Amino acid sequence: MLTIGELASYAGVTVRAVRHYHARGLLPEPQRDHSGYRRYDAGAVVDLIRIRTLAEAGVPLARVRELLQADEEEFAAAVADIDKRLRAEIRERQRNRERIARLAHGDHLALPPEVVEYLDRLRALGVDERIVRVERDGWIPLAALSPERVPEWMARKRERIADPQLLGFYLTLGQALDHAEDDSGLVELADALASYLTQMADERGEEYVDDTDMESSLVKLMDVLAFASVPPARRLIELLKERGWTGWTKLERVAPPRHPL
Repeated sequence: MLTIGELASYAGVTVRAVRHYHARGLLPEPQRDHSGYRRYDAGAVVDLIRIRTLAEAGVPLARVRELLQADEEEFAAAVADIDKRLRAEIRERQRNRERIARLAHGDHLALPPEVVEYLDRLRALGVDERIVRVERDGWIPLAALSPERVPEWMARKRERIADPQLLGFYLTLGQALDHAEDDSGLVELADALASYLTQMADERGEEYVDDTDMESSLVKLMDVLAFASVPPARRLIELLKERGWTGWTKLERVAPPRHPL
């Protein structure tokens, strides 16, 4: 016969756990010896190991009691059901692990792979990291609200960035970030960019310059993100408007203001 301490040791649990299982009615109370101490037989070890195994597998104790009273067929079916649930939990935990792993690569957390690839391409081309972050922050709401349009927009972005002249604008803007908003570099950039946009619109149509067809609320949000992260962007837009173009996220042709004679 075994003491409660010996039983706990054989089953790999604590004495406190044995007493808890007694209190929950999972493990029958044994007979006591003449000194009033519990004494267990070998069958109690087997029962306790079964209880511990089911409990550690996440089976609620109320269900453990049910399983211990089930016949062989019912027990097998219940165990199969528990195994199915555990495998589902393992898959979910694996997905969570993958999400956590992506935290080390911030772009991957909330963006589709093709957008991450595009951002990495900008970095490889030497685009300033601050501009890359603006692009990234803009793509997060786009990918969340219109995931079905991401491939279309990304195809357009890849085509644009392959144009050496447009890439030059990205690089020039990056250099302008470290200068005041009245820096002559922004004026030169506005001149060059306006000329480029006008040329593209005349040669390929204005829809080539901007055909994103975004909701105005999204355009406004992305502009706010850009202006907050890259203050010279707002000044650049003002300069562009004087040259016949307006917008940051959504470029549109406008009539340049007339200057008094």
